[in-house]
Amino acid sequence: MIDWDDIRYFRAVARGGSVRAAAEKLGVNHSTVIRRVAQLEERLGAQMFEKLPSGYRLTDAGEDVLEFADQMKASSQLLETRIFGRDQGVRGLLRVTLPPFLATHLLMPDFAEFARLHPDIEMEVLSTGEVANLTNREADVAIRNVGDRKNLPLNLHGLKGPEMYGGVYMSRDRLAAWRMGATDAIRWIVVNDDGLPDWVRKGEVPTSGSPFKTPDAGAQIVAARQGIGMTRLPCFVGDADPSLTRVPGIGLHMYGTLWLLTQGETRKTKRVRLFTEFLSRRLANHAPLLAGLSVARDR
Repeated sequence: MIDWDDIRYFRAVARGGSVRAAAEKLGVNHSTVIRRVAQLEERLGAQMFEKLPSGYRLTDAGEDVLEFADQMKASSQLLETRIFGRDQGVRGLLRVTLPPFLATHLLMPDFAEFARLHPDIEMEVLSTGEVANLTNREADVAIRNVGDRKNLPLNLHGLKGPEMYGGVYMSRDRLAAWRMGATDAIRWIVVNDDGLPDWVRKGEVPTSGSPFKTPDAGAQIVAARQGIGMTRLPCFVGDADPSLTRVPGIGLHMYGTLWLLTQGETRKTKRVRLFTEFLSRRLANHAPLLAGLSVARDR
């Protein structure tokens, strides 16, 4: 009789292309993967892989087994989401994924309030720029900034939130010094490889010198506070920081629209419904801040 757990090890090697990749994905050692695949081959009386210098290549028998393994994986996920969807309790795990800025600079007080109202719901906040796979239950709710609604997967259910705008900010002290005639280079602070946008060049304060790059969003803000230069930030971040001010002569630019995304059966659970309804109201309250309308700025 086949040990169906052996299928899981086989599929990990087939999809990862090597025993090492499968071991890392499954969190086991190299020898365990080899043993489980060998056990499956012995049970079926067929070799699953050809061992090549470039990795593992499926045999014809392996191709057939992989097709069934993928079907088993899909059926397992469907069963899990359907059973989860029938769970109407207000206790248990709720996983929420969202970009770091939204978590640390806007929504954490709202999460705290929801946790206070529902103490039996265990919250896991995945603050990352990576897009979690809702279909595979990597998260229950995703809060995402969406530039084009057409890019949303058809299998996701979405609650549309407010639009989010950004501006260009620099240190208040640095701007005051420039107005007093300081000639030190005002750099363009970036967190990726994008160059200086044309619309920034048209502002009253010129940038000069080499760009200042950092992959860390937190360091980006600190660099602006320290007067290194100017940088683009969401309005809810820049307007809320008393040490920063908008760079004069540069208008706001739309990032996109915030959406609360859930998947199929998952959205039917009571704890997911409670959370999305609660957060939808809170996002509506944050709309002026997200649009850059809540704080009068120096010009």
